[in-house]
Amino acid sequence: MILAIDIGNTNIVVGCVDEKQTYFVERLSTVRTKTELEYAIDIKVVLDLYGIEYEQIQGGIISSVVPQITNIMRIATEKILRRKVLVVGPGIKTGLNILMDNPAQLGSDLVADSVAAINEYSAPLIVFDMGTATTVCVIDENRNYIGGMILPGVLVSLDSLTTHAAQLQGISLEPPKHMIGKNTIDCMKSGVIYSSAAMVDGLITRIEDELGKKATAIATGGLAKSIIPHCRREVIMDDDLLLKGLLIIYNKNKG
Repeated sequence: MILAIDIGNTNIVVGCVDEKQTYFVERLSTVRTKTELEYAIDIKVVLDLYGIEYEQIQGGIISSVVPQITNIMRIATEKILRRKVLVVGPGIKTGLNILMDNPAQLGSDLVADSVAAINEYSAPLIVFDMGTATTVCVIDENRNYIGGMILPGVLVSLDSLTTHAAQLQGISLEPPKHMIGKNTIDCMKSGVIYSSAAMVDGLITRIEDELGKKATAIATGGLAKSIIPHCRREVIMDDDLLLKGLLIIYNKNKG
């Protein structure tokens, strides 16, 4: 098994995975002021919690969209594993053909998502990763990454609403009993959840129109489970997509 870590703007996803299964997935808060030792302790606690012995872990790989802590996390992980840890970036083999104006601009998390999607599902593909931002990756029938979209995440939109509207308070992302809300809280819950689900449905339709054919839609990320069940289009939930992509990339580069 390997230790796979994805550093996002809000959370750090940590998991152990091999070709047969994902052993665990946990989320830590992304804290830009933490030291290498503090992150090393965090990783140690998670591994101890699941009874994972360090000797069981063959290596580690990191993807990150927070450059300030990428190297800090790499050093922290190497303290625990006592071996070199890969970081997804320039010079790393992914097997993904990126047809964008500047392929280097594509986030390493989206690379990992796309690599796993191509490996497990039929192209063309639409991959939604619902975190701090909601990202959309589009892969054509020839398995080329042709582009995508970036939009405010569900909680970012909700936080903006409550910040700028004095009489609206924070809410949890639990669906109300009825779509048409009867009070302020239910109206907010319904608005956030069902508008996000409708956005996913609408984007799938519009992307398929541009592709000229049906596509396989996949969703991952911490907020996907709150939104995708309310979609009318078929969307495959894959919580482990990013970690599986990191495993594939690790195997391509472990030599």
